[in-house]
Amino acid sequence: MDVETTLNKISSKLMQYVEDAATLSVETRAVDIGKTADFKDAKPVASTVIKIDGDSTTIVPTRSSPNGDEIDNALFHLHTQNVSLAIQYRQNIINALISALPMSRR
Repeated sequence: MDVETTLNKISSKLMQYVEDAATLSVETRAVDIGKTADFKDAKPVASTVIKIDGDSTTIVPTRSSPNGDEIDNALFHLHTQNVSLAIQYRQNIINALISALPMSRR
């Protein structure tokens, strides 16, 4: 395979990744560890969707209390960590893909 073909393939993969990365979705799931913990029974407890234009939607876990709904801080903190890791991972992948392109293609 020649250099031009390789560069075209890398460029094509980068464009596909950018399209896929236009929306970052993170879902945190939980499972009841009572009698048996079967991961297929895990239920979503928090969700965040971040679009490339900066628009985002987050659904946070809450508990009913006498004062109204309260955020479940432990689950929310875990979800926030998951979102931060996903953002960092996506940025690292994009940076690696861009650095693989020759200067004339950037």
